[in-house]
Amino acid sequence: MPRFFVQSENIGDQTIAIEGSDVNHIRNVLRMKPGDELTVSDGGGMDYFCRIADMNRDRVMLDIVSSWKSYTELPVRLYLFQGLPKADKMDLIVQKAVELGAYEIVPVRTARTIVKLDGQKEARKLERWNSISESAAKQAGRAVIPKVHEIVSFEQAVDMCRKLDAFVMPYEKDEGMEHSRRVVRSLHGVSDAGIFIGPEGGFADEEVRAAVDAGAKTISLGSRILRTETAGMAVLSVLMFELETDRKEKKED
Repeated sequence: MPRFFVQSENIGDQTIAIEGSDVNHIRNVLRMKPGDELTVSDGGGMDYFCRIADMNRDRVMLDIVSSWKSYTELPVRLYLFQGLPKADKMDLIVQKAVELGAYEIVPVRTARTIVKLDGQKEARKLERWNSISESAAKQAGRAVIPKVHEIVSFEQAVDMCRKLDAFVMPYEKDEGMEHSRRVVRSLHGVSDAGIFIGPEGGFADEEVRAAVDAGAKTISLGSRILRTETAGMAVLSVLMFELETDRKEKKED
C-alpha cells in the first residue's frame, strides 16, 4: 500500500491534507482516485490508514479510517557514522541503512577520506541523500524519515558519540567474535548507540585510539574483509536482529 509522510499540522481529527510533490506522485504517477486507500505517517510515531476523499492540483484530502502507534522502529536509536566513500557508494549506504533501521546517518571526513566536497557540492549531495532516505523510509514502512546529517570531521563525530549511551567500531585487530557478541548483547536496554564505519582503507590507528579513549567498543565482523559499503550494512543487520522485539500492536479503530 502506498505510504506518505505529512507534517503534524496537516493532520486533523478526521482528515489529512497531503501537499507538495506527493500530490503529483499520487495523481499522475500512481494514478490514484477518490476512494483509493493509502497509509500516512506523521514522522513522530503515528500511522494512519486513509481513503482519498478529494484531490486537485495542489492538495489531496484524505479521510482517516483508523490510526495506531507505529511498531516499525527499533527500540534503540542507531546512528551510523559513515566515513565518506568514493563515487556514489553513499547513495546505496543511505538507502540500505534506512531499510535496516538506522535512525540517523552522519557522513564523516576521516584521515583516509579521498572525497573532497565544496559547499555547493556538499549541499547537493545532502539534498540527494535525504531524498533517498525519504524514499527508502516509505518503502520500508518506517515511522520516521532518518536524517542524513551534514558532513562532520572525525573529531566532531567522536564528540557526538560521547553523548550517546554506547558506540561500536568494527576493527580488524579486535579481540575476536566472542568479545564482539558480548558487545552486541550489551546494547540491550540502551536508548541510543553509534556505529563507526571507516572509508576505503579503514581508520587510521590514531583515529581508533581516539575513539576507544572516548568510549568506543571495537568489534570484529569476522575473518573476511568487507568493503565500506558492506560493513555498515553488516553491523546494522546484526543489531537489527539482536535488538528487534515483537512489539507489533493491534491497530486502533
